[in-house]
Amino acid sequence: MSKKSAGILLYRVKDLDLEFFLVHPGGPFWAKKDAGAWSIPKGEFDDNENPLEAAKREFKEEIGKEITVDLIPLTPQKQKSGKVIHAFAGNQDLEEKNISSNTFNLEWPPKSGKIMEFPEIDKGDWFDVNTAKEKLNKAQVSFIDELLGRLDFH
Repeated sequence: MSKKSAGILLYRVKDLDLEFFLVHPGGPFWAKKDAGAWSIPKGEFDDNENPLEAAKREFKEEIGKEITVDLIPLTPQKQKSGKVIHAFAGNQDLEEKNISSNTFNLEWPPKSGKIMEFPEIDKGDWFDVNTAKEKLNKAQVSFIDELLGRLDFH
């Protein structure tokens, strides 16, 4: 069975511009990566969990905030790894500086025997359409395109 993730693409209108909230993965592998490394807040779920509920749970775990708006389901997308991402979009503002992510443990440096703790998400930020598409993992850019079509934003 292929892995599945569920996540939330938040958007807002600020100064008449549409912006998207994206997160940067934590840990040493991602530390110096930027373009194409960002993601919607998301995480894996299994067959016993509803994708929408999984997306809300993962958002809370990775950002430390609750989703308080209705969410629009977007068309699931398959990444190069084969993982299918179920995304939901919502118009909700949040303060990007005050996110609180869960953590994971990793042997670092490799083969050192030293286990270090890293945040799953090291930062989140709002980006305009073009910048968001540049920063976002390429398999997730279609979520922005689909949402733009549904919002008919000019």
